[in-house]
Amino acid sequence: MAPTGLLATLKRLFGSAPALSPEQEEELRRLHLERCHNFKLLLAANNRALEVMSDMEEALRGERAFGAGYVREACTRVASEVFAMVRGLTSLAPGRYDGLLPRFRAIQAEINTAVLAAPVPASGPLVRPLADLAAADLDQAGSKLANLGELARALGATIPRGFAVTAAGFARFMSHNDLQAEVDRRIQAADASRLDELYALSSSLQGFIASAPLPPDLEAAIREQAAALSAAAGEGLLLAVRSSAIGEDALGATFAGQYHTELGVEPDEAVQAYREVVAAKYGVTAMTYRLVRGIPDEAVPMCVGVMEMVDAAASGVAYSRDPMRPADGSGGRLLIEAVPGLPKAVVDGSAAVDRFLVDRDPLALARVEAARKEFRYAPSAGAGLDRIPLAPEEAGQPCLDEARVLAVARLALAAEQHFNGPQDLEWAFDPAGRLVLLQCRPLKEAAAEAAAAPPPGPANRDLPVLLAGGVAASPGAGAGEAFAARKDADALRFPPGGVLVVAQALPFWATLLSRAAAVVAERGSAAGHLANVAREYGVPALFGLPGALAGLEGAGLVTVDADGRRVLPGDATRDLPRRERPRNLMLGSPVLALLEGAARHIVPLTLLDPSAPDFAPEGCATLHDVTRYCHEKSVEEMFSQGADLPLPTHAAKRLSVDGRAMQYWVIDLGDGIAGQVEGKAVPLEQIASAPMLALWRGMTAAPWAGPPVDAKGFMSVLAGSASNPDLDPGAASAFAEKNYFMIASDFCSLQSRFGYHFSTVEALIGDEDAGNYLSFRFKGGAADHGRRTRRAEMIAELLEELGFRCETKADALFARMEGYGRQFMEERLAALGHVIVHTRQMDMAMADAAQAGAFKARLLTDITGRLGVRPGP
Repeated sequence: MAPTGLLATLKRLFGSAPALSPEQEEELRRLHLERCHNFKLLLAANNRALEVMSDMEEALRGERAFGAGYVREACTRVASEVFAMVRGLTSLAPGRYDGLLPRFRAIQAEINTAVLAAPVPASGPLVRPLADLAAADLDQAGSKLANLGELARALGATIPRGFAVTAAGFARFMSHNDLQAEVDRRIQAADASRLDELYALSSSLQGFIASAPLPPDLEAAIREQAAALSAAAGEGLLLAVRSSAIGEDALGATFAGQYHTELGVEPDEAVQAYREVVAAKYGVTAMTYRLVRGIPDEAVPMCVGVMEMVDAAASGVAYSRDPMRPADGSGGRLLIEAVPGLPKAVVDGSAAVDRFLVDRDPLALARVEAARKEFRYAPSAGAGLDRIPLAPEEAGQPCLDEARVLAVARLALAAEQHFNGPQDLEWAFDPAGRLVLLQCRPLKEAAAEAAAAPPPGPANRDLPVLLAGGVAASPGAGAGEAFAARKDADALRFPPGGVLVVAQALPFWATLLSRAAAVVAERGSAAGHLANVAREYGVPALFGLPGALAGLEGAGLVTVDADGRRVLPGDATRDLPRRERPRNLMLGSPVLALLEGAARHIVPLTLLDPSAPDFAPEGCATLHDVTRYCHEKSVEEMFSQGADLPLPTHAAKRLSVDGRAMQYWVIDLGDGIAGQVEGKAVPLEQIASAPMLALWRGMTAAPWAGPPVDAKGFMSVLAGSASNPDLDPGAASAFAEKNYFMIASDFCSLQSRFGYHFSTVEALIGDEDAGNYLSFRFKGGAADHGRRTRRAEMIAELLEELGFRCETKADALFARMEGYGRQFMEERLAALGHVIVHTRQMDMAMADAAQAGAFKARLLTDITGRLGVRPGP
């Protein structure tokens, strides 16, 4: 078969001649580094794509409000990441996957037809009263104002009187006198990568917008609403004019503090204040934030809220979960921060604040941390705020009593329950003692804790627990016989209705989910392939649970309570609290229908089995299928072809340890050696490749003692040596090649001969777990076929106990591992180093399974004892 992929590229470049010119060797080093870089980029794009898909699944359940802007942004972002994966795979193996890009384009066209080609809603009223808004109006008023209206209607919360200048009003303003066209022209003409130009652009745009005339109908609408507020409130009304941009809080983009609020605005100044808030969309920090997060300018229409200012006696912020502490068994505490007067000091951190911690169940004030406060803020006409000194007797006293703390806490919990997740509230008590809600948005900082928190209702703490912790990757509870699967072949023995227990939440295990009662994984996240399929099938899944394999193997019938993040003995499903399905905030809305239309081309995963005939570009029906295909094939390209690459031997330096030259040569791919190397040898102290040093530690941890004496095995080796010309030490053959390390700071490839067998180790280990991998190939020997085969099988069994996935074919072994952290991978790399040295000539000692088992046990003892490597994944 003709060589393909990167190997074919190298063959075309260099031919088959063993000697390469310095220029060819430099090109080869570049190709090795490019190969590793493409693989890392592909894995990173895979993770980001899955995160967006997971977020879309959550949005599909309607447990939070979102708008059409979210749908378009999610579709654009996931398509961008999947395209990066397609590009990465075709770079890894040119010419092998030409059908993938057309299939991606076809799916993208279906998404465009369903969603992206639909016009952005810019019609509707230019202004709307706050009290008339609801969650479904997010596309008209932005999340801040829509949430205020929603809680006023659903919970009866008191909110300020006011109105929203809608997205339609913003579109009307930006189209008047071609304002948007001029903004676009200035943005395109500037180099946003240069800080000086960014500052100049920001100043230019803000001044231009702040002085631009409003269209007469919009100006009239704002003045009419402001006058109505003034008539209702009476003399002395001051307004707060604040941003409520569409796209805030979408896909994790909070925009916290990026936009602008005008305080102390007199009603007849509302028009100019509106212009100032819109202009602040082009502040330096806001523009930089959008640039860094990849959010296009047109995706953030600026809605604006105009509302009466509350002359607050006390005010602050409430977090329905303490964002700085993990949730405890009761679901976590609420955190309330407060000051006398208006909440400026809380929001911007400019002064000391009082802190109140509140237990959730039962609701009770747990702790008060009163700060010494020297002043309070109050509304001031024209100046925004007045800073008023506090009397000495007020300075050190809490600004809230227990009743008011609990009133704020009740509102925060009600908002959390209504919006199906932790919330961040801004509030104030007016002079009459009324609690007024000023703002409500999702508490992003608490997302991890919320996902990890037990469900509401009885905790059933009396139930015995086998294991606890992890992350609920798919909700619910299921009971079945625990089945620990350590290798791919175990899938054939999985019992229907069993609880699948694995080391990693790999996509491979998705083929079993239709028969599983639940799945538990020691490593994995709620944004992975397996988690997505588990949710699609309705199979409870608990991931990130260390010790699951050892703790559940042989445990018999168990219950996986994913919601409570625990595994219980026996069938406890009847004893668990019923979790009420959160209300669907978006039910029946056109925006939900828009997301559903897009998601059917994005989220489902149909490519489950890599060995199936339809596991091909033509079989990809969704973007999730494309990510699955790219991930599987990229791993295959890296692990199966890496060992076949030619070596730039001309640039090799001989390894020197304590002044002694070793039978190893080192080829630096760029940053694997520290400093300049004088002469033809490189001291071990100058090696800057962490993977090579880990491998070397395992290779040198103990001297090789030689194989056990076995007369029949020895005679088998002699016979093999006599009959195989490649094993003649005086002959020119592949067995006469040197041992080469190819290294970079995070990469190592060792191609070596040990006795009569060949070993290839390849490792990429960096700070991002998802990009880390180990690959090991082992083949050969001089004994008879049966002994060589037993040795390969023995090594495979040993590596599987260390968490590797292995495949053997006769005397050849292929093992791999990916997705673990740096320390874990370096430990496994050290174990590989020990294995390749201490299995030298051991084929002659593999007379039967008993001998193989004894030698495996000895190797494992050495690895765990000398190297400190613990068995298990």
